[in-house]
Amino acid sequence: MSAAGPVPLLLVGLHGHGRSHLRSLLPLVKAGTVRLAGVCDRVAPAAGDDLEGHGAVPFFDDLATALERTGARVTVLVTPIHTHLPLALTALEHGSHVLLEKPTTATLAELDRLVEAVDASGLACQVGFQSLGSAAVDAVRALIAEGAVGRVRGIGGWAAWVRTSAYYGRAPWAGRRRLDGREVVDGAITNPFAHATATALALVGEGAHAPSDIELDLYRAHPIESDDTSALRLRTAGGVPVVLATSLCAPAEVPPRLLVHGERGRIELEYTLDRVSVHRPGRAPVTATHPRRHLVADLVDHLRHGTPLLVPPGATRGFMHVLEAVRTGPDPVPIGPEHQRVWEEGGVIHRTVDGVTDLVSRAAESLSLFRELDVPWARMDSEAVS
Repeated sequence: MSAAGPVPLLLVGLHGHGRSHLRSLLPLVKAGTVRLAGVCDRVAPAAGDDLEGHGAVPFFDDLATALERTGARVTVLVTPIHTHLPLALTALEHGSHVLLEKPTTATLAELDRLVEAVDASGLACQVGFQSLGSAAVDAVRALIAEGAVGRVRGIGGWAAWVRTSAYYGRAPWAGRRRLDGREVVDGAITNPFAHATATALALVGEGAHAPSDIELDLYRAHPIESDDTSALRLRTAGGVPVVLATSLCAPAEVPPRLLVHGERGRIELEYTLDRVSVHRPGRAPVTATHPRRHLVADLVDHLRHGTPLLVPPGATRGFMHVLEAVRTGPDPVPIGPEHQRVWEEGGVIHRTVDGVTDLVSRAAESLSLFRELDVPWARMDSEAVS
């Protein structure tokens, strides 16, 4: 690809999370890195919609037509999980490189098909795990390599966000395990907190490798199919235990964090803030904030200069094994109403699980599942997937 001129780009998925992509693309458009050649969605933008500052842009309701008419060299797919593979294949068939929102695909088998298609096409595909574009990940890796906190005993991660009935009512696939016979797997672990798993594996260089001994604690407070309050424990191929504890039923949002537990201290990564703190006994914590690389800009650099992609599909294989365990695992266990606070505000139902923010933090600190922390609603068995 020539280094001259902006790269024509097509955005597929205009509403919801697509709006944040429109906003993040604007600086790249202004810098001349890309040109927004068109947008594609089943639902047209409203009259007068300036598309987050992009202004009038050609609209299409069919991907193949959009690709043919725009000549887009890069297609950004911000669409429901179960559409990722077929739409990516369409883009590749039309000669367009792809940036694909996470999670990569709806099944592990679909990941294999995607990797095969990308390799056969000679085109590039980047997966939208934004946290893996952060220099904070390399900073933590360097700290681990230099032994800043001694031997790594394990990695704990916790996240507590607020999601209401409006979140699950925004689209037919939201909160679903399956829809119309298609795998969806839209749960807390596999979608909103997918970055936690992918980033934890990346910190120890295991993103492309299958973990072992995946244990799941999946629960739901909302009346949905998928999990909204869950924990998992796995062991990486290199033998590092990883525990991630998450909830979308917290009373207030807290930035997610990963804790690298070492024999002589710990490293804390707040991956949405690109902030790294090192805690060692007898010393004041040392904190630094790191820059983040835009994954579209990284893809364009790859196309122009051959630099390695930050997140090719194969680099997400470890995460996809976790998604597969969730997909093939048991349905989440309902959390009883006696353990929730539920109220309506403006026609929206809010739910919080009692003590859930403290719970997910304790799980990450102790590398424990919920069932091991004397939680009244947690089941006494766990599902292990080797």
